[in-house]
Amino acid sequence: MANEEDCRAALGHVAARLGEVDADRFAEHAVERTISCVIPDLGLAYRTRLHAGGLDPFEPDGDPKAAQVRLTMDSDDLVAMARDELNPAKAWAAGRLKIEASIFDLLRLRKLL
Repeated sequence: MANEEDCRAALGHVAARLGEVDADRFAEHAVERTISCVIPDLGLAYRTRLHAGGLDPFEPDGDPKAAQVRLTMDSDDLVAMARDELNPAKAWAAGRLKIEASIFDLLRLRKLL
């Protein structure tokens, strides 16, 4: 099982990867949304804000259910996805990644990734 430091580094890596997306493409598909990432095996939750200018840093979140887009995954899966060792679509299909969001948000996020 990964630890809290590994998870924070993985979230930072994901944010950096989104920062590499072409700015015009990002602005075209990004709509301001709050995003939470819940890591149940460690009892942790983090929140960020997605907007046309990018992704804010992930911060600890005391109320992850209030976010507009909610991701839930175990620590090892988060680290594996950040390292490109686990495909998000396959993780979702296998039940290793849970995503709660509107269909429109899912389509927009898919275009960014």
